[in-house]
Amino acid sequence: MDVESEATPSRARAAAAMLRGEIALHPKPFAVAVGGAAVFALGTVASSLGVQWVIDHVIIPRFKEGRVASGTVITGLALLSVIGVVRAAGVVVRRIFAGIAMWRIARTLGENVVDRLVAQPVAWHQRRPDGDLVARAGVDVDAAVSVLAPIPFSTGTILLIVVSSVWLLVSDLPLGLCAVAVFPILVALNIVYQRKVDRYYTEAQDHLGALSAGVHESFEGVQLVKAYGAEARETERLATMAGRLRDARVRAVRVRGTFEALLDVVPSLTNALLVFVGAMRVEAGAVTVGQLSSFVYLFTLLVLPLRLIGYVLSEIPHSLAGWRRVREVVDADVEPDPRASIRPAEAGTAVRLSDVVFAFEGTESGARPALDVDLAVPTGRIVAVVGPTGGGKSTLVELVGGLIAPTAGAVYRGEGPTALVFQEAFLLAGTIRDNLTLGQERTDDELWESLRLAEAADFVAEMPHRLDTVVGERGVSLSGGQRQRVALARALLRRPRLLLLDDTTSALDPTTERLVLGHLRRALAGTTVVIVASRPSTIALADEVIYLANGAVVDHGRHHQLMTRHPGYRALVEAFESDRDRAGTFVAGGGGGGAGD
Repeated sequence: MDVESEATPSRARAAAAMLRGEIALHPKPFAVAVGGAAVFALGTVASSLGVQWVIDHVIIPRFKEGRVASGTVITGLALLSVIGVVRAAGVVVRRIFAGIAMWRIARTLGENVVDRLVAQPVAWHQRRPDGDLVARAGVDVDAAVSVLAPIPFSTGTILLIVVSSVWLLVSDLPLGLCAVAVFPILVALNIVYQRKVDRYYTEAQDHLGALSAGVHESFEGVQLVKAYGAEARETERLATMAGRLRDARVRAVRVRGTFEALLDVVPSLTNALLVFVGAMRVEAGAVTVGQLSSFVYLFTLLVLPLRLIGYVLSEIPHSLAGWRRVREVVDADVEPDPRASIRPAEAGTAVRLSDVVFAFEGTESGARPALDVDLAVPTGRIVAVVGPTGGGKSTLVELVGGLIAPTAGAVYRGEGPTALVFQEAFLLAGTIRDNLTLGQERTDDELWESLRLAEAADFVAEMPHRLDTVVGERGVSLSGGQRQRVALARALLRRPRLLLLDDTTSALDPTTERLVLGHLRRALAGTTVVIVASRPSTIALADEVIYLANGAVVDHGRHHQLMTRHPGYRALVEAFESDRDRAGTFVAGGGGGGAGD
Protein backbone atom coordinates (compact mmCIF):
# COMPACT_ATOMS: atom_id res chain seq x y z
CA MET A 1 0.00 0.00 0.00
CA ASP A 2 1.40 3.44 -0.89
CA VAL A 3 1.85 6.34 1.48
CA GLU A 4 -1.12 8.29 0.14
CA SER A 5 -3.58 5.41 0.56
CA GLU A 6 -2.32 4.93 4.11
CA ALA A 7 -2.76 8.64 4.77
CA THR A 8 -6.40 8.72 3.62
CA PRO A 9 -7.85 7.01 6.73
CA SER A 10 -5.70 9.17 8.98
CA ARG A 11 -6.91 12.31 7.17
CA ALA A 12 -10.50 11.13 7.55
CA ARG A 13 -9.95 10.50 11.25
CA ALA A 14 -8.26 13.89 11.64
CA ALA A 15 -11.15 15.61 9.85
CA ALA A 16 -13.70 13.80 12.02
CA ALA A 17 -11.76 14.71 15.17
CA MET A 18 -11.59 18.33 14.04
CA LEU A 19 -15.34 18.52 13.42
CA ARG A 20 -16.13 16.83 16.74
CA GLY A 21 -13.83 19.20 18.58
CA GLU A 22 -15.25 22.32 16.95
CA ILE A 23 -18.94 21.34 17.14
CA ALA A 24 -18.56 20.39 20.81
CA LEU A 25 -17.78 24.05 21.58
CA HIS A 26 -21.30 25.18 20.56
CA PRO A 27 -23.47 22.14 19.73
CA LYS A 28 -26.95 23.70 20.10
CA PRO A 29 -26.93 26.21 17.20
CA PHE A 30 -25.19 23.63 15.04
CA ALA A 31 -27.91 21.05 15.82
CA VAL A 32 -30.61 23.58 14.90
CA ALA A 33 -28.82 24.27 11.60
CA VAL A 34 -28.68 20.52 10.85
CA GLY A 35 -32.40 20.28 11.64
CA GLY A 36 -33.14 23.08 9.18
CA ALA A 37 -31.05 21.31 6.55
CA ALA A 38 -33.00 18.08 7.13
CA VAL A 39 -36.31 19.91 6.64
CA PHE A 40 -34.97 21.37 3.39
CA ALA A 41 -33.82 17.93 2.21
CA LEU A 42 -37.17 16.28 2.85
CA GLY A 43 -38.91 19.27 1.29
CA THR A 44 -36.79 18.84 -1.84
CA VAL A 45 -37.88 15.22 -2.25
CA ALA A 46 -41.47 16.27 -1.57
CA SER A 47 -41.19 18.99 -4.24
CA SER A 48 -40.30 16.39 -6.88
CA LEU A 49 -43.36 14.37 -5.86
CA GLY A 50 -45.41 17.55 -6.08
CA VAL A 51 -44.11 18.20 -9.59
CA GLN A 52 -45.00 14.63 -10.56
CA TRP A 53 -48.54 15.01 -9.16
CA VAL A 54 -49.12 18.34 -10.94
CA ILE A 55 -47.84 17.00 -14.30
CA ASP A 56 -49.87 13.77 -14.11
CA HIS A 57 -53.07 15.31 -12.68
CA VAL A 58 -53.08 18.84 -14.09
CA ILE A 59 -50.83 19.35 -17.11
CA ILE A 60 -51.27 16.01 -18.97
CA PRO A 61 -55.10 15.91 -18.48
CA ARG A 62 -55.30 19.50 -19.70
CA PHE A 63 -53.52 18.55 -22.94
CA LYS A 64 -55.45 15.30 -23.39
CA GLU A 65 -58.95 16.32 -22.28
CA GLY A 66 -58.82 20.09 -22.78
CA ARG A 67 -59.98 20.86 -19.27
CA VAL A 68 -59.07 20.28 -15.60
CA ALA A 69 -61.23 20.69 -12.55
CA SER A 70 -60.64 23.90 -10.61
CA GLY A 71 -60.29 21.97 -7.37
CA THR A 72 -57.46 19.91 -8.86
CA VAL A 73 -55.61 23.07 -9.96
CA ILE A 74 -56.07 24.66 -6.54
CA THR A 75 -54.86 21.48 -4.85
CA GLY A 76 -51.75 21.43 -7.05
CA LEU A 77 -50.98 25.10 -6.35
CA ALA A 78 -51.52 24.63 -2.61
CA LEU A 79 -49.31 21.54 -2.59
CA LEU A 80 -46.41 23.31 -4.34
CA SER A 81 -46.83 26.45 -2.20
CA VAL A 82 -46.74 24.55 1.10
CA ILE A 83 -43.72 22.55 0.00
CA GLY A 84 -41.97 25.77 -1.13
CA VAL A 85 -42.65 27.51 2.19
CA VAL A 86 -41.32 24.52 4.14
CA ARG A 87 -38.16 24.38 2.02
CA ALA A 88 -37.63 28.13 2.42
CA ALA A 89 -38.04 27.89 6.19
CA GLY A 90 -35.47 25.08 6.27
CA VAL A 91 -33.01 27.22 4.27
CA VAL A 92 -33.46 30.27 6.52
CA VAL A 93 -33.03 28.25 9.72
CA ARG A 94 -30.00 26.42 8.34
CA ARG A 95 -28.19 29.53 7.13
CA ILE A 96 -28.84 31.64 10.22
CA PHE A 97 -27.86 29.00 12.76
CA ALA A 98 -24.94 27.68 10.70
CA GLY A 99 -23.51 31.21 10.69
CA ILE A 100 -24.16 31.61 14.41
CA ALA A 101 -22.45 28.29 15.15
CA MET A 102 -19.43 29.03 12.95
CA TRP A 103 -18.70 32.48 14.38
CA ARG A 104 -19.31 31.42 17.96
CA ILE A 105 -16.90 28.54 17.47
CA ALA A 106 -14.38 30.92 15.83
CA ARG A 107 -14.68 33.30 18.78
CA THR A 108 -14.19 30.52 21.32
CA LEU A 109 -11.23 29.07 19.42
CA GLY A 110 -9.63 32.50 19.18
CA GLU A 111 -10.16 33.06 22.90
CA ASN A 112 -8.64 29.66 23.66
CA VAL A 113 -5.55 30.51 21.61
CA VAL A 114 -5.17 33.93 23.26
CA ASP A 115 -5.71 32.45 26.74
CA ARG A 116 -2.98 29.89 26.12
CA LEU A 117 -0.64 32.56 24.74
CA VAL A 118 -1.23 34.67 27.83
CA ALA A 119 -0.68 31.68 30.12
CA GLN A 120 2.72 30.85 28.61
CA PRO A 121 5.74 32.50 30.26
CA VAL A 122 8.03 34.99 28.55
CA ALA A 123 10.67 32.36 27.77
CA TRP A 124 8.13 30.38 25.72
CA HIS A 125 7.30 33.46 23.63
CA GLN A 126 10.94 34.31 23.12
CA ARG A 127 11.41 31.03 21.23
CA ARG A 128 8.61 31.77 18.72
CA PRO A 129 8.03 34.53 16.15
CA ASP A 130 5.35 37.00 17.25
CA GLY A 131 3.83 37.21 13.77
CA ASP A 132 3.37 33.46 13.59
CA LEU A 133 1.57 33.42 16.95
CA VAL A 134 -0.68 36.26 15.82
CA ALA A 135 -1.50 34.28 12.66
CA ARG A 136 -2.54 31.28 14.75
CA ALA A 137 -5.01 33.41 16.71
CA GLY A 138 -6.35 35.01 13.51
CA VAL A 139 -6.07 33.54 10.02
CA ASP A 140 -5.56 30.00 11.29
CA VAL A 141 -8.73 30.17 13.39
CA ASP A 142 -10.62 31.50 10.36
CA ALA A 143 -9.26 28.65 8.24
CA ALA A 144 -10.16 26.06 10.88
CA VAL A 145 -13.84 27.09 11.00
CA SER A 146 -14.28 27.78 7.28
CA VAL A 147 -15.60 24.24 6.74
CA LEU A 148 -18.36 24.58 9.36
CA ALA A 149 -20.89 26.76 7.54
CA PRO A 150 -21.60 24.25 4.72
CA ILE A 151 -21.53 21.19 7.02
CA PRO A 152 -25.26 21.38 7.98
CA PHE A 153 -26.18 21.63 4.29
CA SER A 154 -23.94 18.62 3.64
CA THR A 155 -25.68 16.57 6.32
CA GLY A 156 -29.01 17.52 4.77
CA THR A 157 -27.63 16.57 1.38
CA ILE A 158 -26.64 13.12 2.64
CA LEU A 159 -30.18 12.66 3.93
CA LEU A 160 -31.47 13.93 0.59
CA ILE A 161 -29.29 11.47 -1.33
CA VAL A 162 -30.39 8.52 0.82
CA VAL A 163 -34.11 9.31 0.59
CA SER A 164 -33.86 10.22 -3.12
CA SER A 165 -31.94 7.05 -3.93
CA VAL A 166 -34.55 4.89 -2.25
CA TRP A 167 -37.37 6.75 -4.01
CA LEU A 168 -35.66 6.65 -7.41
CA LEU A 169 -34.93 2.92 -7.17
CA VAL A 170 -38.42 2.08 -5.98
CA SER A 171 -40.11 4.23 -8.64
CA ASP A 172 -38.17 2.77 -11.57
CA LEU A 173 -35.14 0.52 -11.21
CA PRO A 174 -33.36 1.33 -14.56
CA LEU A 175 -33.74 5.09 -14.12
CA GLY A 176 -32.86 4.82 -10.43
CA LEU A 177 -29.67 2.93 -11.21
CA CYS A 178 -28.65 5.58 -13.75
CA ALA A 179 -29.09 8.30 -11.14
CA VAL A 180 -27.59 6.48 -8.16
CA ALA A 181 -24.54 5.29 -10.13
CA VAL A 182 -23.16 8.82 -10.13
CA PHE A 183 -22.75 8.93 -6.34
CA PRO A 184 -19.80 6.49 -6.02
CA ILE A 185 -18.12 8.28 -8.95
CA LEU A 186 -18.31 11.58 -7.08
CA VAL A 187 -17.03 9.94 -3.88
CA ALA A 188 -14.05 8.52 -5.80
CA LEU A 189 -13.33 11.96 -7.26
CA ASN A 190 -13.36 13.49 -3.79
CA ILE A 191 -10.98 10.87 -2.37
CA VAL A 192 -8.51 11.42 -5.20
CA TYR A 193 -8.85 15.18 -4.77
CA GLN A 194 -8.15 15.09 -1.04
CA ARG A 195 -5.02 13.03 -1.59
CA LYS A 196 -3.71 15.56 -4.08
CA VAL A 197 -4.63 18.84 -2.41
CA ASP A 198 -4.04 18.15 1.29
CA ARG A 199 -0.32 18.78 1.30
CA TYR A 200 -0.69 21.97 -0.75
CA TYR A 201 -3.09 23.52 1.77
CA THR A 202 -0.89 22.52 4.70
CA GLU A 203 2.13 24.00 2.95
CA ALA A 204 0.22 27.18 2.11
CA GLN A 205 -0.93 27.65 5.72
CA ASP A 206 2.64 27.23 6.99
CA HIS A 207 3.88 29.78 4.44
CA LEU A 208 1.12 32.14 5.55
CA GLY A 209 2.36 31.91 9.15
CA ALA A 210 5.94 32.58 8.01
CA LEU A 211 4.80 35.57 5.95
CA SER A 212 2.82 36.98 8.88
CA ALA A 213 5.91 36.65 11.08
CA GLY A 214 8.07 38.35 8.43
CA VAL A 215 5.65 41.26 7.95
CA HIS A 216 5.34 41.73 11.72
CA GLU A 217 9.12 41.77 12.07
CA SER A 218 9.47 44.24 9.18
CA PHE A 219 6.92 46.63 10.68
CA GLU A 220 8.62 46.39 14.06
CA GLY A 221 11.97 47.27 12.50
CA VAL A 222 10.75 49.95 10.08
CA GLN A 223 13.09 52.59 11.53
CA LEU A 224 16.10 50.29 11.16
CA VAL A 225 15.09 49.39 7.60
CA LYS A 226 14.77 53.03 6.55
CA ALA A 227 17.87 54.15 8.43
CA TYR A 228 20.03 51.65 6.50
CA GLY A 229 18.22 52.02 3.19
CA ALA A 230 17.22 48.35 3.27
CA GLU A 231 13.76 48.83 1.75
CA ALA A 232 14.67 46.89 -1.39
CA ARG A 233 16.12 44.04 0.65
CA GLU A 234 12.99 43.84 2.84
CA THR A 235 10.74 44.02 -0.21
CA GLU A 236 12.64 41.17 -1.82
CA ARG A 237 12.58 39.09 1.38
CA LEU A 238 8.82 39.51 1.86
CA ALA A 239 8.21 39.00 -1.85
CA THR A 240 10.03 35.67 -1.66
CA MET A 241 7.84 34.60 1.26
CA ALA A 242 4.71 35.78 -0.53
CA GLY A 243 5.86 33.94 -3.65
CA ARG A 244 6.12 30.66 -1.76
CA LEU A 245 2.62 31.19 -0.38
CA ARG A 246 1.31 32.08 -3.85
CA ASP A 247 2.89 29.01 -5.45
CA ALA A 248 1.42 26.66 -2.84
CA ARG A 249 -2.03 28.19 -3.23
CA VAL A 250 -1.83 28.16 -7.03
CA ARG A 251 -1.03 24.45 -6.96
CA ALA A 252 -4.01 23.87 -4.66
CA VAL A 253 -6.30 25.97 -6.86
CA ARG A 254 -5.22 24.08 -9.99
CA VAL A 255 -6.12 20.77 -8.38
CA ARG A 256 -9.38 22.26 -7.11
CA GLY A 257 -10.23 23.68 -10.55
CA THR A 258 -9.81 20.28 -12.17
CA PHE A 259 -11.91 18.70 -9.45
CA GLU A 260 -14.75 21.25 -9.86
CA ALA A 261 -14.72 20.81 -13.62
CA LEU A 262 -15.29 17.10 -13.17
CA LEU A 263 -18.08 17.87 -10.70
CA ASP A 264 -19.75 19.85 -13.48
CA VAL A 265 -19.27 17.23 -16.16
CA VAL A 266 -20.42 14.10 -14.31
CA PRO A 267 -23.90 15.34 -13.25
CA SER A 268 -24.50 16.90 -16.68
CA LEU A 269 -23.72 13.62 -18.45
CA THR A 270 -25.94 11.79 -15.94
CA ASN A 271 -28.83 14.17 -16.67
CA ALA A 272 -28.47 13.50 -20.40
CA LEU A 273 -28.47 9.77 -19.71
CA LEU A 274 -31.62 10.08 -17.57
CA VAL A 275 -33.47 11.88 -20.39
CA PHE A 276 -32.38 9.30 -22.94
CA VAL A 277 -33.26 6.24 -20.82
CA GLY A 278 -36.39 7.92 -19.48
CA ALA A 279 -37.73 8.61 -22.96
CA MET A 280 -37.49 4.91 -23.76
CA ARG A 281 -39.16 4.00 -20.46
CA VAL A 282 -42.05 6.40 -21.16
CA GLU A 283 -42.43 4.97 -24.65
CA ALA A 284 -42.52 1.46 -23.16
CA GLY A 285 -45.19 2.61 -20.71
CA ALA A 286 -43.06 1.77 -17.68
CA VAL A 287 -43.17 5.33 -16.30
CA THR A 288 -45.36 8.34 -16.83
CA VAL A 289 -44.22 11.70 -18.15
CA GLY A 290 -44.74 13.07 -14.65
CA GLN A 291 -42.46 10.42 -13.15
CA LEU A 292 -39.73 11.12 -15.71
CA SER A 293 -40.06 14.84 -15.13
CA SER A 294 -39.80 14.37 -11.37
CA PHE A 295 -36.70 12.16 -11.89
CA VAL A 296 -34.96 14.84 -13.96
CA TYR A 297 -36.18 17.62 -11.67
CA LEU A 298 -34.97 15.85 -8.53
CA PHE A 299 -31.59 14.99 -10.00
CA THR A 300 -31.18 18.59 -11.19
CA LEU A 301 -31.93 19.74 -7.65
CA LEU A 302 -29.33 17.28 -6.38
CA VAL A 303 -26.52 18.75 -8.53
CA LEU A 304 -25.95 21.82 -6.34
CA PRO A 305 -26.01 19.87 -3.03
CA LEU A 306 -23.65 17.30 -4.56
CA ARG A 307 -21.31 20.11 -5.53
CA LEU A 308 -21.58 21.48 -2.03
CA ILE A 309 -20.39 18.16 -0.62
CA GLY A 310 -17.47 18.46 -3.00
CA TYR A 311 -16.88 22.00 -1.75
CA VAL A 312 -16.89 20.79 1.86
CA LEU A 313 -14.44 18.02 1.06
CA SER A 314 -12.24 20.48 -0.82
CA GLU A 315 -12.35 22.84 2.16
CA ILE A 316 -11.43 20.18 4.71
CA PRO A 317 -7.65 20.16 3.90
CA HIS A 318 -7.58 23.95 4.29
CA SER A 319 -9.46 23.77 7.60
CA LEU A 320 -7.30 20.88 8.82
CA ALA A 321 -4.16 22.92 8.18
CA GLY A 322 -5.54 25.81 10.23
CA TRP A 323 -6.88 23.45 12.92
CA ARG A 324 -3.49 21.74 13.36
CA ARG A 325 -1.75 25.08 13.81
CA VAL A 326 -4.40 26.24 16.30
CA ARG A 327 -4.16 23.01 18.28
CA GLU A 328 -0.36 23.25 18.40
CA VAL A 329 -0.85 26.35 20.56
CA VAL A 330 -3.97 25.31 22.49
CA ASP A 331 -2.66 21.80 23.27
CA ALA A 332 0.84 22.95 24.19
CA ASP A 333 1.61 22.34 27.84
CA VAL A 334 1.74 25.56 29.81
CA GLU A 335 5.33 25.87 30.94
CA PRO A 336 5.87 26.60 34.64
CA ASP A 337 5.78 30.28 35.52
CA PRO A 338 9.31 31.20 36.62
CA ARG A 339 7.84 33.54 39.23
CA ALA A 340 6.33 30.56 41.03
CA SER A 341 9.82 29.16 41.68
CA ILE A 342 11.03 32.32 43.45
CA ARG A 343 11.33 31.78 47.20
CA PRO A 344 11.01 34.37 50.00
CA ALA A 345 14.31 35.86 51.09
CA GLU A 346 15.37 36.22 54.70
CA ALA A 347 14.91 39.55 56.49
CA GLY A 348 17.32 42.27 55.35
CA THR A 349 17.97 40.60 52.01
CA ALA A 350 16.28 41.89 48.86
CA VAL A 351 17.75 39.37 46.42
CA ARG A 352 19.61 36.11 46.92
CA LEU A 353 20.87 33.92 44.09
CA SER A 354 21.91 30.63 45.61
CA ASP A 355 24.22 28.64 43.31
CA VAL A 356 22.12 29.77 40.35
CA VAL A 357 23.03 28.35 36.95
CA PHE A 358 21.26 29.36 33.74
CA ALA A 359 21.90 27.78 30.34
CA PHE A 360 19.95 28.67 27.22
CA GLU A 361 17.88 25.94 25.61
CA GLY A 362 19.99 23.89 23.21
CA THR A 363 23.25 24.56 25.04
CA GLU A 364 25.52 21.55 24.55
CA SER A 365 26.41 19.40 27.53
CA GLY A 366 29.67 20.58 29.09
CA ALA A 367 29.46 24.05 27.51
CA ARG A 368 29.80 27.13 29.74
CA PRO A 369 26.37 28.31 30.99
CA ALA A 370 25.21 31.87 30.37
CA LEU A 371 25.19 32.50 34.11
CA ASP A 372 26.69 30.76 37.16
CA VAL A 373 26.45 32.98 40.24
CA ASP A 374 26.00 33.03 43.99
CA LEU A 375 25.31 36.45 45.50
CA ALA A 376 23.11 38.46 47.86
CA VAL A 377 21.83 42.05 47.66
CA PRO A 378 20.88 43.80 50.93
CA THR A 379 17.58 45.62 51.25
CA GLY A 380 17.46 49.35 50.39
CA ARG A 381 20.67 49.54 48.36
CA ILE A 382 21.31 50.81 44.83
CA VAL A 383 23.41 48.13 43.17
CA ALA A 384 25.01 48.50 39.75
CA VAL A 385 25.61 45.38 37.64
CA VAL A 386 28.62 45.99 35.40
CA GLY A 387 30.32 43.78 32.86
CA PRO A 388 31.31 43.36 29.23
CA THR A 389 28.82 42.57 26.50
CA GLY A 390 27.58 38.99 26.84
CA GLY A 391 28.65 38.78 30.46
CA GLY A 392 25.16 37.79 31.69
CA LYS A 393 23.88 41.14 33.05
CA SER A 394 20.44 41.09 31.40
CA THR A 395 20.08 37.39 32.14
CA LEU A 396 20.68 38.10 35.83
CA VAL A 397 17.99 40.82 35.84
CA GLU A 398 15.50 38.54 34.05
CA LEU A 399 16.14 35.77 36.59
CA VAL A 400 15.54 38.12 39.52
CA GLY A 401 12.47 39.56 37.78
CA GLY A 402 10.98 36.10 37.31
CA LEU A 403 10.93 36.22 33.50
CA ILE A 404 13.07 33.12 33.19
CA ALA A 405 13.75 30.23 35.55
CA PRO A 406 17.21 29.05 36.58
CA THR A 407 18.50 25.79 35.16
CA ALA A 408 19.82 24.98 38.64
CA GLY A 409 19.91 26.68 42.02
CA ALA A 410 17.29 28.94 43.62
CA VAL A 411 16.25 32.60 43.46
CA TYR A 412 15.15 34.30 46.68
CA ARG A 413 13.40 37.67 46.77
CA GLY A 414 12.14 39.95 49.54
CA GLU A 415 8.48 40.73 50.13
CA GLY A 416 6.64 43.42 48.20
CA PRO A 417 6.07 44.27 44.55
CA THR A 418 8.84 44.06 41.96
CA ALA A 419 9.05 46.27 38.86
CA LEU A 420 11.33 45.81 35.85
CA VAL A 421 12.17 48.45 33.24
CA PHE A 422 13.97 47.43 30.07
CA GLN A 423 16.48 49.40 28.04
CA GLU A 424 14.11 49.33 25.07
CA ALA A 425 11.11 50.94 26.72
CA PHE A 426 7.86 49.64 25.25
CA LEU A 427 4.90 52.02 25.15
CA LEU A 428 1.40 51.24 23.97
CA ALA A 429 -0.21 53.30 21.20
CA GLY A 430 -2.50 55.05 23.67
CA THR A 431 -2.17 58.05 25.96
CA ILE A 432 0.42 58.82 28.62
CA ARG A 433 -2.24 57.94 31.20
CA ASP A 434 -2.91 54.55 29.55
CA ASN A 435 0.79 53.72 29.54
CA LEU A 436 1.21 54.63 33.20
CA THR A 437 -1.84 52.91 34.67
CA LEU A 438 -2.13 49.84 32.38
CA GLY A 439 -5.78 49.59 33.40
CA GLN A 440 -5.33 50.31 37.11
CA GLU A 441 -7.34 53.02 38.87
CA ARG A 442 -4.94 55.82 39.84
CA THR A 443 -5.49 59.48 40.71
CA ASP A 444 -3.91 62.26 38.67
CA ASP A 445 -1.85 63.25 41.71
CA GLU A 446 -0.32 59.76 41.83
CA LEU A 447 0.45 59.88 38.11
CA TRP A 448 2.14 63.28 38.32
CA GLU A 449 4.16 62.20 41.36
CA SER A 450 5.52 59.13 39.52
CA LEU A 451 6.35 61.35 36.51
CA ARG A 452 8.15 63.80 38.80
CA LEU A 453 10.26 61.03 40.30
CA ALA A 454 11.22 59.91 36.77
CA GLU A 455 12.00 63.53 35.72
CA ALA A 456 9.19 63.28 33.15
CA ALA A 457 6.65 65.73 34.62
CA ASP A 458 8.00 68.79 32.82
CA PHE A 459 7.85 67.48 29.26
CA VAL A 460 4.45 65.80 29.85
CA ALA A 461 3.07 69.09 31.19
CA GLU A 462 4.14 70.80 27.95
CA MET A 463 2.27 68.30 25.74
CA PRO A 464 -0.98 69.45 24.10
CA HIS A 465 -3.24 67.19 26.19
CA ARG A 466 -0.85 66.49 29.06
CA LEU A 467 -1.69 63.06 30.54
CA ASP A 468 -4.19 62.38 27.75
CA THR A 469 -1.72 62.97 24.92
CA VAL A 470 -1.61 60.04 22.48
CA VAL A 471 1.99 58.87 22.04
CA GLY A 472 1.50 56.73 18.91
CA GLU A 473 2.48 53.14 18.24
CA ARG A 474 5.37 52.09 20.51
CA GLY A 475 5.57 55.72 21.69
CA VAL A 476 6.86 56.90 18.32
CA SER A 477 6.09 60.58 19.04
CA LEU A 478 8.50 60.58 22.01
CA SER A 479 12.29 60.59 22.03
CA GLY A 480 14.25 57.64 23.39
CA GLY A 481 14.91 59.38 26.70
CA GLN A 482 11.27 60.42 27.07
CA ARG A 483 10.10 56.86 26.47
CA GLN A 484 12.55 55.58 29.08
CA ARG A 485 11.32 58.08 31.65
CA VAL A 486 7.63 57.27 31.01
CA ALA A 487 8.45 53.56 31.38
CA LEU A 488 10.33 54.31 34.61
CA ALA A 489 7.38 56.37 35.89
CA ARG A 490 5.10 53.43 35.12
CA ALA A 491 7.25 51.21 37.34
CA LEU A 492 7.52 53.80 40.13
CA LEU A 493 3.73 54.28 40.18
CA ARG A 494 3.50 50.80 41.72
CA ARG A 495 5.87 51.76 44.58
CA PRO A 496 8.03 48.64 44.14
CA ARG A 497 10.13 47.22 46.94
CA LEU A 498 12.54 45.94 44.28
CA LEU A 499 13.23 47.96 41.13
CA LEU A 500 15.18 46.31 38.31
CA LEU A 501 16.58 48.60 35.61
CA ASP A 502 18.19 47.01 32.56
CA ASP A 503 20.33 49.93 31.37
CA THR A 504 17.13 51.98 31.65
CA THR A 505 18.85 55.37 31.91
CA SER A 506 21.10 54.88 28.89
CA ALA A 507 19.23 57.51 26.84
CA LEU A 508 19.32 60.14 29.60
CA ASP A 509 21.96 62.79 29.95
CA PRO A 510 24.13 62.49 33.11
CA THR A 511 22.37 65.38 34.88
CA THR A 512 18.90 63.92 34.37
CA GLU A 513 20.16 60.48 35.36
CA ARG A 514 21.64 61.87 38.60
CA LEU A 515 18.34 63.62 39.41
CA VAL A 516 16.33 60.42 38.77
CA LEU A 517 18.54 58.31 41.04
CA GLY A 518 18.43 61.06 43.68
CA HIS A 519 14.62 60.98 43.61
CA LEU A 520 14.71 57.23 44.05
CA ARG A 521 16.95 57.53 47.12
CA ARG A 522 14.71 60.14 48.78
CA ALA A 523 11.20 59.01 47.81
CA LEU A 524 11.79 55.25 47.84
CA ALA A 525 14.18 54.95 50.74
CA GLY A 526 13.28 51.33 51.41
CA THR A 527 13.38 50.29 47.76
CA THR A 528 16.22 48.16 46.47
CA VAL A 529 17.42 49.18 43.00
CA VAL A 530 19.41 46.80 40.81
CA ILE A 531 20.56 48.61 37.69
CA VAL A 532 22.51 47.26 34.73
CA ALA A 533 24.92 50.08 33.98
CA SER A 534 27.39 50.89 31.22
CA ARG A 535 28.00 54.57 32.05
CA PRO A 536 30.60 55.64 34.59
CA SER A 537 28.21 58.32 35.89
CA THR A 538 25.60 55.66 36.70
CA ILE A 539 28.13 53.31 38.26
CA ALA A 540 29.52 56.05 40.48
CA LEU A 541 26.05 56.81 41.91
CA ALA A 542 25.52 53.20 43.07
CA ASP A 543 26.10 52.05 46.66
CA GLU A 544 27.91 48.96 45.43
CA VAL A 545 28.84 47.21 42.20
CA ILE A 546 28.55 43.61 41.02
CA TYR A 547 31.20 42.94 38.39
CA LEU A 548 30.11 40.16 36.00
CA ALA A 549 32.23 38.52 33.30
CA ASN A 550 31.66 35.29 31.39
CA GLY A 551 28.48 34.66 33.39
CA ALA A 552 30.19 34.72 36.82
CA VAL A 553 30.60 37.28 39.60
CA VAL A 554 34.24 38.33 39.35
CA ASP A 555 34.10 40.88 42.17
CA HIS A 556 31.58 42.66 44.38
CA GLY A 557 32.09 45.91 46.29
CA ARG A 558 32.07 49.69 46.07
CA HIS A 559 33.05 51.35 42.84
CA HIS A 560 36.26 52.95 44.10
CA GLN A 561 37.31 49.66 45.73
CA LEU A 562 36.91 47.71 42.48
CA MET A 563 38.76 50.43 40.57
CA THR A 564 41.68 49.96 42.94
CA ARG A 565 41.83 46.20 43.31
CA HIS A 566 40.63 44.77 39.99
CA PRO A 567 42.50 45.66 36.77
CA GLY A 568 39.83 44.11 34.54
CA TYR A 569 37.09 46.22 36.09
CA ARG A 570 39.20 49.37 35.89
CA ALA A 571 40.00 48.72 32.23
CA LEU A 572 36.32 48.18 31.45
CA VAL A 573 35.16 51.40 33.16
CA GLU A 574 37.96 53.39 31.49
CA ALA A 575 36.88 51.91 28.16
CA PHE A 576 33.31 53.06 28.92
CA GLU A 577 34.59 56.55 29.65
CA SER A 578 36.77 56.61 26.54
CA ASP A 579 33.86 55.50 24.38
CA ARG A 580 31.69 58.28 25.86
CA ASP A 581 34.37 60.87 25.17
CA ARG A 582 34.79 59.72 21.56
CA ALA A 583 31.01 59.66 21.05
CA GLY A 584 30.70 63.20 22.44
CA THR A 585 33.52 64.45 20.19
CA PHE A 586 31.88 62.82 17.15
CA VAL A 587 28.48 64.36 17.93
CA ALA A 588 30.00 67.80 18.57
CA GLY A 589 32.03 67.69 15.38
CA GLY A 590 29.07 66.51 13.34
CA GLY A 591 26.74 69.20 14.60
CA GLY A 592 24.31 66.61 16.03
CA GLY A 593 22.24 66.66 19.19
CA GLY A 594 23.17 65.66 22.71
CA ALA A 595 22.97 62.27 24.32
CA GLY A 596 19.64 62.88 25.96
CA ASP A 597 16.43 64.36 24.59
